Amino acid sequence: MEKKIKLENVDLVQLFGINDSNLKTIEKKIDVTFFSRGENLIIQGNEKQCEQSTKILNELTYILKKNGELKVSDLEQVIDIVIINNGEVETVFPKDVKEDIILYTKNGCIKVKNPKQREYLKKVRENDIVFAIGPAGTGKTYLAVAFAIAALKNQEITKIILTRPAVEAGESLGFLPGDLEEKINPYLRPLYDALDDMIPTEKLQNYIEKRIIEVAPLAYMRGRTLNNAFIILDEAQNATSMQMKMCLTRLGINARAIITGDITQIDLPSKTASGLVEIQNILKNIQGIDYVYFDKNDVVRHKLVKDIIDAYEKYISK
Repeated sequence: MEKKIKLENVDLVQLFGINDSNLKTIEKKIDVTFFSRGENLIIQGNEKQCEQSTKILNELTYILKKNGELKVSDLEQVIDIVIINNGEVETVFPKDVKEDIILYTKNGCIKVKNPKQREYLKKVRENDIVFAIGPAGTGKTYLAVAFAIAALKNQEITKIILTRPAVEAGESLGFLPGDLEEKINPYLRPLYDALDDMIPTEKLQNYIEKRIIEVAPLAYMRGRTLNNAFIILDEAQNATSMQMKMCLTRLGINARAIITGDITQIDLPSKTASGLVEIQNILKNIQGIDYVYFDKNDVVRHKLVKDIIDAYEKYISK
């Protein structure tokens, strides 16, 4: 079959790519043929191929108009979404590609990668406090930072607070070099890494200097009231009961929070209860608070991470 689409008010050179490189990539991946005639683009292929190609071009047009440019990574990500699940468009796009995109960054777009992350996104949109609990590599912290930056860009909040308990994981703060701030920084490094991925260096430095974005140990939160803020408590399994209560009661007017942690990786002294374990019973059935539980099947890091988690689970269960 042959389908004609009209592409208006868009830079066709950028959309099609240099020497039509973007169109050629789509042709190769979807097995269609394009013919360009001014603002009209003719697609030749079967019904599903034409539908997929149209979907890809619509999403690329949206990204181009929003960002003013198209990157190779944008093209690859959109095509990947379409061809997953044997190309069944309706299962890939329960609403639309845009609904799965959390944030556009200097490196492309950040989007959900599996059903559990889609559930995470939905619950964050619908609740003021969300607990994300599960193993390493499931995207709990990285997506939480993306949610917060998206809210800042959309002017939903004016401040982002990222915090962690400074609890040793087999190492001692006392033996680390430098003053207190230099000793604590290694614990906060994963949060800075996520920020570095999503915000240009100079802009991030400006945000930090103006305290629009704060990265600090959990102990520094005591006594504060955080209005118009997005708070992320990471590694919450290492927060005591009192620290968890202290953090959650910092929320002021128009404040939101995401609490992430892995209850299988608690580094607290053996007789100290984890606030993250207790809170699941304390705050259950409260409107505006919800939970997302990840497992090893939701890991999105290196393919071996899932196998490593599985191997440890089997070893511990012996």
